[in-house]
Amino acid sequence: MTKIEELSQTLANQIAAGEVVERPASVVKELVENAIDANSTQIDIYLEESGLKKIQVVDNGDGIEAEDVLNAFKRHATSKIHSRDDLFRIRSLGFRGEALPSIASVSEVTLETSTGEGDGSYLFLSGGAVKENKPHSLRKGTSITVENLFFNTPARLKYVKTLQTELANIGDIVNRLAMSHPNVAFRLMHDGNRMLVTAGNGDLKQTIAGIYGVATAKKMLPIKSEDLDFRLSGYISLPEVTRASRNYLSLIINGRYIKNYVLNKAIIEGYGSKLMVGRFPLVVLQIDMDPLLVDVNVHPTKQEVRLSKEKDLVVLIREAIKDVLSDQVLIPNASDSAPYRKRMAPEEKVEQLNFDFSTPKPTFQKNERTIPSDLAYDKESGDFYLKHSSIEEIKETNYESKPTVVPEVEIRETPSFQVEETTIEVVEPKDNMEDSVTQTEAFPDLEYFGQMHGTYLFAQNKEGLFIIDQHAAQERIKYEYFREKIGDVSTNLQELLVPIVLEYSADDLLRIKENQHVLEEVGIYLEDFGNNSLIVRAHPTWYISGQEESIIREMIDIFLETGKADVAKFREDTAIMMSCKRSIKANHYLDEKQARALLEDLKTCENPFNCPHGRPVLIRFTNNDMEKMFKRIQDPH
Repeated sequence: MTKIEELSQTLANQIAAGEVVERPASVVKELVENAIDANSTQIDIYLEESGLKKIQVVDNGDGIEAEDVLNAFKRHATSKIHSRDDLFRIRSLGFRGEALPSIASVSEVTLETSTGEGDGSYLFLSGGAVKENKPHSLRKGTSITVENLFFNTPARLKYVKTLQTELANIGDIVNRLAMSHPNVAFRLMHDGNRMLVTAGNGDLKQTIAGIYGVATAKKMLPIKSEDLDFRLSGYISLPEVTRASRNYLSLIINGRYIKNYVLNKAIIEGYGSKLMVGRFPLVVLQIDMDPLLVDVNVHPTKQEVRLSKEKDLVVLIREAIKDVLSDQVLIPNASDSAPYRKRMAPEEKVEQLNFDFSTPKPTFQKNERTIPSDLAYDKESGDFYLKHSSIEEIKETNYESKPTVVPEVEIRETPSFQVEETTIEVVEPKDNMEDSVTQTEAFPDLEYFGQMHGTYLFAQNKEGLFIIDQHAAQERIKYEYFREKIGDVSTNLQELLVPIVLEYSADDLLRIKENQHVLEEVGIYLEDFGNNSLIVRAHPTWYISGQEESIIREMIDIFLETGKADVAKFREDTAIMMSCKRSIKANHYLDEKQARALLEDLKTCENPFNCPHGRPVLIRFTNNDMEKMFKRIQDPH
C-alpha cells in the first residue's frame, strides 16, 4: 500500500483555511476585500454572536456571472491574475484564490449575486460541498452569508477567544478597511446594534471622525509629500493627541492596510522630541507607489509586504511629518484639558465636520446620580456647559504645583580631577528588587543645601554627602501613593459637576466593556453614552484636583496597551506608569521649601532607596571618601 497519497479537495481546503481563516475577523476581511475589488460603493456587514453564528456581507458591486459562480469556490481560482506579469503588478486586495473555498470548507455559505443583467444566482454550500445551485432574481451586487463557522472543525474553536475580543478584532479590521477606502460607505452591525457607519464620500477626515470621534478628527493635520517613486497623503495627529500603543498607526499601501515596523519607526522619528516617552500619535498614512516596488505575496493574510527602496520611503515619511509639524503652533488649548468647560461664543466655534448619516440620541443607564439642572449638552461640539453660573477654580494642594523659584545660590562646576580608589556607595536595601524594606537601615536625617542642573539635590549629615535624583525620589513617593490609593477602592466618590465624556473606536470600546470590572476595581465607573462614547459622573476622592480626566484617560490607556485582566497586576502597572509620568523631571528647579518637602515625603516611604523601576534614589559619599579624594588621607604604599 502506497504511503504517499494526494489529499482530497475538501481536506486541502480545510488545511488552507488554517492559514487564511484564523478567526471570524479573517472571514470578514476576505469578504469585504472581495466586495471592494468588485467596485462596490456601499458595503454592509451584519454579524451575530461576533461572527461565529453568522457573518453577512452585502455590496452593490459588479456581481458574479452565473457561469463563474461555481468557479469562485474552486481552489486557486481568481479573476485578478491571468499571467505571470500580473503577479508583479497587483493592485487588487484579494488575488490568491484561496479565501472562498477555504471559508466554505469550514462553514455553511450562501451566495446571492447578480451582474444586473438577466437572472442572478443562488448557491448554498455546506463544508465545501455544493448543496443547491439555481437562478434567482436579484438586484445588482453580491450578498454572501457565512454561518456556523468551524462547525465541522470544532478543534479550531478552542483557539477562538471571548466573543467581545473577536468582535473587537472585527471592528479593528473594518476600521482599517474604511480608512483605506474612504470612497466606500461602510456599515457594521452586530446583533442589530450599529458599530460603525461611514459616509463614503471620499473625505478621509470624515471617515476618521466616524471611527475615532469628531474631537480627535479636529486635531488631525493633513500631510502630503512625494518623490519620484512614492506619493504620501493622509492625516497625522497633533503631538498633544496620543495613545499608549502603536496600534493607532495605520499604514496603507495602494489601498491595502499593512504592518511595517520600519515605517512605524519613521513616523515616530518624524515627531522627534515632540512626543512624550511611551506615547504614540494617531496616523493614517496612504502611500501610493508603482506595484513593481511592493511584493504583497509574502504572507497568507497579505498584511506583511516586502518593499523596494524602503530606505527612500523612510526618509520621505520622516521629513514630511517634520515639515508638517514645523509649520504648526503646537500650543494645546487650555480649554481642551480644563476640568470644566464653558460654552464657546458663536464666533469662536470650530468648524464642524458634516455627516450624511444620523447619530443616535445620547442615552444614559439608570443611575442614582443626576446631572445638575443648570448643565446643558451641546450635541454639535460634544461639550457640556453651564447655562448660567461660572465655576470657581479649585485650588491644588500638592507641593509640586507651587510656583517654581530658581535658587539664587548657584552650585558651580568644579575643575575635573582624577579620583583614585574611591568607593561611591549607593544607598539601597540589600535586595533592591523588593518594595518592602526592613528598617535595619533607616533612611538618614538629611540637611538639604543645594541643587545641580535642576536634576540632583544635595544634602548632608554627619556621615557625609548625599546626592538625590529628584525624579527617582518623587517616582517612589507617587508610586507608593498610587499603589495604595488604586488598591483602596471604596464608595467614597466625588461627584463631577461636569461629567466627562470619553470617545473610543468601536474595537477599543468593546475591550473596555468586556473588562469593565477591572476598571471598576480601580475606581473607574463608566456608562454608555451612545455613538461609541462613555460617560464618567464621579471619581474616587483621591484624584488630584484638576487632573481627574487625564488620570482616567491614562488608566484606560494603560489597560488598552497591556490588556491586563488581572486586577492586581493592572494596579501595579498603573501605579508604576502614573508615578513616572506625574513626577518632576530633570531640569526642573525646586525652591528650598519644595526640596525639603520632597525629602520629608521620601523619608516616610516604605522603600525610600529605589524608584519603582529599581534605579537608586540617592548615593552617598562618606566623610572618608571625601578625605581620600582630596588627599587628606594618604593610601599606604
